[in-house]
Amino acid sequence: MRLTRRSVLTLALCSVFAGSAWAHGPSRQKVELSIDIAAPADKVWARVANFHDMSWLPLVARTEGEGGNEVGANRLLVLKAEGEPTIAEQLTRYSAERMSYSYKITQVDVKVLPVTNYTSHLTVSADGDGKSRVEWRGAFYRGFPNNDPPPELNDAAAIAAVTGVYRAGLEALKAELEAR
Repeated sequence: MRLTRRSVLTLALCSVFAGSAWAHGPSRQKVELSIDIAAPADKVWARVANFHDMSWLPLVARTEGEGGNEVGANRLLVLKAEGEPTIAEQLTRYSAERMSYSYKITQVDVKVLPVTNYTSHLTVSADGDGKSRVEWRGAFYRGFPNNDPPPELNDAAAIAAVTGVYRAGLEALKAELEAR
């Protein structure tokens, strides 16, 4: 059997693409949570609008940072955990008019939060009759970039960790603002 140059090229390309299917790495994960709060949107926005104030998030001991609410501002979240681990973040979009901002994690130990390439968006919107809705969504990759991650760095662990942070933050925000 004689193979033409075109047949050889076709076989070579098929083997490359077949091999790449087996080498598939992690896929981008997403988490989106929202909560309704019995408080006006402007009051809720006033509580979350300062990029350097994450005191409403229960796991944060304090926030350090510079740049205010300007795009490019950086903050360091110091967590309430042994050794005071940190998460460094940068503001990527900010709109007081739309009551929303976006940010990304620039540095985190995956033992603290098992994610990489994390971006997030927080929005407050009026929900009628003096009520509001807060939406917090994020997209990220798991903490282990290769195939066969250990359980603590797999997709499920990343989703569970981010969901836990969002849920705790939104519930704390609701409890604080509805108690006023």
